[in-house]
Amino acid sequence: MAQAPIQFDRASGVLAGANAWERLAAIALTLGSKVASNFSHRGYNMCANLLRTTLPERGIQVKLNPDAVFEFPYGDGYWSKLLNRTYSYEDELELLFRDSADVDYTLLDCGANYGYWSVLVSSKPFGSHKAIAIEPSGQNFPKLANNAKINGNRFEAMKCAIGAARGSARLSGTKHEAFSIAGDQSDGEEVPVIALDNLLDDGKITRGGKYLIKLDVEGVEIEAMKGGVRLMQGDSVLLCEEHGNDPEHTVSRYILDQTPLKLIVYDPRSHRLETVTDLSILDRIKVSTHVGYNVFGTASAFWLARIDALNAKAARRVQ
Repeated sequence: MAQAPIQFDRASGVLAGANAWERLAAIALTLGSKVASNFSHRGYNMCANLLRTTLPERGIQVKLNPDAVFEFPYGDGYWSKLLNRTYSYEDELELLFRDSADVDYTLLDCGANYGYWSVLVSSKPFGSHKAIAIEPSGQNFPKLANNAKINGNRFEAMKCAIGAARGSARLSGTKHEAFSIAGDQSDGEEVPVIALDNLLDDGKITRGGKYLIKLDVEGVEIEAMKGGVRLMQGDSVLLCEEHGNDPEHTVSRYILDQTPLKLIVYDPRSHRLETVTDLSILDRIKVSTHVGYNVFGTASAFWLARIDALNAKAARRVQ
């Protein structure tokens, strides 16, 4: 019988249900994150995953806020950074999600992994929004479904990949956070593929709604955009990963040159969401080759006005 998950409260720092070795591991994972944060956590995942091999197979439930619990395997290299209470995951997304708590929108969480953003966005402090978490991996999906369950099944989980059109593809990879259907693959897991606009066709969402669409689809962002033309014409914002190891800024270049969307990026220097017309700004922002950076694309007057208001609030705080 599987052991009950360890419990960790990010607000208080209390760790419950862990034995002495698991508590020692928590200290190591936390200190490791604090040190590794000085160089964008390079090497942290590998070290954490090595430590994980010495631990019993067990889950940990992290209380992200009073209405959000996120479970993952204890010692997981990607998610154990959450044990470091000073660590923030994807600041620029949290900035927009928090500011949009009062907006009636739906999150389309494409490449949801274990459902971190679906858990948070559907929680009360973030506005209790509807979320659809889309994850193709047979390895990841049960963990995503479990996170939906332990949060009262308040968001929907769909097992499929996002692409340019409905069909199927092969999914492969060695890291749970980096499974991909990109390229011509002969091995791996066969998974169904849908286009973003198929969510409209299938009645999952409606044409007149407001959407924040997180595209963390490991190299298939452009194909996903091609399959979401109708959705992008409405009140939608694409939140796309732009990888640090891509000096050509391929995703951002496509948004700028091949779509009617305005390209927006969070600039840590100005603390603003800046509209981009010259991609050279990304040369300065993308300082680490091993991490992803989120860029936003939207043609929605509503969302552009919200982003302008968010910037105005940030300017007042700085003054």
